[in-house]
Amino acid sequence: MNYRFSSKVDTFTSSAVREILKLTQRNNIISFAGGLPAEEHFPVAAIGEAFQRVLAAGNKALQYGLTEGYTPLRESICEWMGRKGIKVTPEDMLLTTGSQQAIDLLTRIFIDAGDVILVEKPTYLSALQVFRSYGARIVSVDADEDGMDAADLAAKLKQYRPKLVYVIPTFSNPTGKAWSVERRKAVLKLCRENDALILEDDPYGELKFGDASVAYPSIFSLDEHPNGSGVVYTSTFSKTVAPALRTGWVMGDPEIIRHMTRVKQAADLHSSSLDQQTLYQLMKHFDLDGHIEFVRGEYEARMRQMADLLKEQQWPGVKWNEPKGGMFFWLELPESVDTAELMKTAVDFGVAFVPGVSFFADDAAKKNRLRLNFTHNDFEGTIEGFKRLNRAMETVLVK
Repeated sequence: MNYRFSSKVDTFTSSAVREILKLTQRNNIISFAGGLPAEEHFPVAAIGEAFQRVLAAGNKALQYGLTEGYTPLRESICEWMGRKGIKVTPEDMLLTTGSQQAIDLLTRIFIDAGDVILVEKPTYLSALQVFRSYGARIVSVDADEDGMDAADLAAKLKQYRPKLVYVIPTFSNPTGKAWSVERRKAVLKLCRENDALILEDDPYGELKFGDASVAYPSIFSLDEHPNGSGVVYTSTFSKTVAPALRTGWVMGDPEIIRHMTRVKQAADLHSSSLDQQTLYQLMKHFDLDGHIEFVRGEYEARMRQMADLLKEQQWPGVKWNEPKGGMFFWLELPESVDTAELMKTAVDFGVAFVPGVSFFADDAAKKNRLRLNFTHNDFEGTIEGFKRLNRAMETVLVK
């Protein structure tokens, strides 16, 4: 059979993380690669009880649902997000199959082949996958510790006239940085003045470390919303409850949400209604805020352990910044090191990470960067993983 694939098929490249995860299925590999939460902290009993309550309601729980998503869950999310200064109604939001689908749906309704999307340098690799699949031209914007560089953004908004600006301002993937409030406001102002819609991806916002009084307001909350908003906001239960429930949400101007809903209907009719009903029961009968607070404390302890291990190694020429939340350390190695090659050696020693090149959108990719996840392994696993990583590092670093 001569399969006549569409011209788009070659735009779907495999994610580096997904490929590395295949390697890590081997029992001898300790993985710092995927953005995986800790399985031992999933609220298994509470999810099971919520699931049973859903099934006890009768066969209708297993029927088709609304494309927009299970209404009681949307209402609960709206109430929950209200505490973050985000005031929307269920009509202003859509439940999706993880926040990844929200990125896909918005790109589908906004981007034609050749349209420009601005992204932070570096940025989330799976968002880059989506943007490339629709033929977008992706342009990187410089960034510092406070977030996307306003001067570079202003210049590129003027030069490229992008339709979309994609950002992860709170504990970003891969760098773990949190933008300053001033930078959030500056980026919002510039994008509004240039009619560039902001897609704010916020999967890690609940995983804040350190001083609880420090606020990281979403860009969406700083803008008019939902009507006329220059921001579309998306988040997920994957990092706070469990990834397998595959439930995220997206909020924005009702016109945008309406278009996204129509496209989602064509894609999959609706995301799992059973999972959505289970999450609603969980939010209604389980202390989700208390669970998140517990997980936050556990992850901060793991982050600090990895920070201490990084200091102990004294790898020459290796730099990093301690994240203020989220799941990742971002390492800069000497310019001479190609972390994609280092990864091959690391796997031979039984440890994995993500080479940094996958997080860059253009030819300015930095080959000497890598990302380490600190949330998935327990203390003992992280210690052993660093012993193996150190042996790999010794092959490329001159002491």
